[in-house]
Amino acid sequence: MKLCRQLAEAIGAGESPLIPKIFEALINDDEARVLLAAAPPATTEELAKKTRLSADTIKAMTKSLFNKGLIFKAQKGGELKFYRVKNIPQMHDSTSLTPGISREILDIWKEYMSKEWPEYGRIAMEFMPGSIMRVVPVNEGIKPESRILAYDDVVKIIENAKTLSVTKCSCRVIDGACGKPLEVCMQVDRAAEYNIERGTERTLSKSEAMEIVKKCEEEGLVHVVDNRQVVGHVICNCCKDCCLNWSIMKGQKKWVAPSRFEAVVDSDLCAGCEACLERCFYDALAVKDDLASVNAEKCLGGGVCTVSCPTEAIKLKEVRAADFVPI
Repeated sequence: MKLCRQLAEAIGAGESPLIPKIFEALINDDEARVLLAAAPPATTEELAKKTRLSADTIKAMTKSLFNKGLIFKAQKGGELKFYRVKNIPQMHDSTSLTPGISREILDIWKEYMSKEWPEYGRIAMEFMPGSIMRVVPVNEGIKPESRILAYDDVVKIIENAKTLSVTKCSCRVIDGACGKPLEVCMQVDRAAEYNIERGTERTLSKSEAMEIVKKCEEEGLVHVVDNRQVVGHVICNCCKDCCLNWSIMKGQKKWVAPSRFEAVVDSDLCAGCEACLERCFYDALAVKDDLASVNAEKCLGGGVCTVSCPTEAIKLKEVRAADFVPI
């Protein structure tokens, strides 16, 4: 469908053979015209004028497209405006959680993530001022003398949130065979409100959110948030095999920035048991002569290794300043 090819071009995937197929599976021609018209953000009346469809038709379509994760809402100057999905990561996360989405569509997404996403992500990073996401450490493993700031502490992020929700992890939904817990992707404030309105979430209390954090740390999942000093979007809990964040970690610019911390090993406590090795996402740990060591260039300071250490020989030490993307 020509219109779906135009939509793929609009989100930076004009050369992709797979993204147009996802659009085709989700929308018809009139819905495609509405999406193409919804940039810049437009009111119902403006969309009706651009597409020559009735206002009632536009209202029904924007509701459907909102539920499919292809159109979003913005309140500007007292007017409700609609804007289309902007890029691949946003489309990946929103469409994959559409209630009732078919396995056939998810399989197209899975093929895309394997064949096309790494190169798309690397090209996208060339235009970004810095990393999109940032690792937040497991705070129980941080050395006592280190400074734990609010944006480093998933507990503080949860405590300061006005609204919290949880959805299934879009990456694991698409993969379909990960084996790690599904319902662990948490949303904060505006992102939570979006998912609540869309009906793709479960509202969380702060105590429920902390239970999810604990569960994720036990499972060896890494906390990842937006790379901004003020967190108002998501707390991802990433596995190492199917999460999109780890595909763009080569070259000068990386999709995920490290935390301010780095794992260090107390040689007097280390038993050389190798319990830490399989939990490290970054191949930053090695054991030789019954002693663990850390490759500082590879360590992103997630701290999941500290949770599994039976002798508490691994801790996180503050080694760098945070490097945020400008808002």
